[in-house]
Amino acid sequence: MERTTKTLPLLAVLLLAVLSNGERFGQIAKAQTATSTLAAQIRSQGFDCDQPQKATRDAKLSKPDYDVWVLTCKNATYRIGRYPDLPAKVEKLQ
Repeated sequence: MERTTKTLPLLAVLLLAVLSNGERFGQIAKAQTATSTLAAQIRSQGFDCDQPQKATRDAKLSKPDYDVWVLTCKNATYRIGRYPDLPAKVEKLQ
């Protein structure tokens, strides 16, 4: 009984630590996936994107079934509009 009362709080703390780190890792992995996916898409359409750094979704310009992203690469920044299953509309900002 005494062993259970000592290990239970420790297990709860460990579980919370694992869950919180997993959430942060999931957000970082999701951001990296969006960045690399957008970079690959605009490269396939003939645009240069050296070392993609970050991708940010533009909530004001996005609509249902049309996402707008700002992709920052080492050499340029692009605004990318995407409909599902269609080529992206790419606008070079810098």
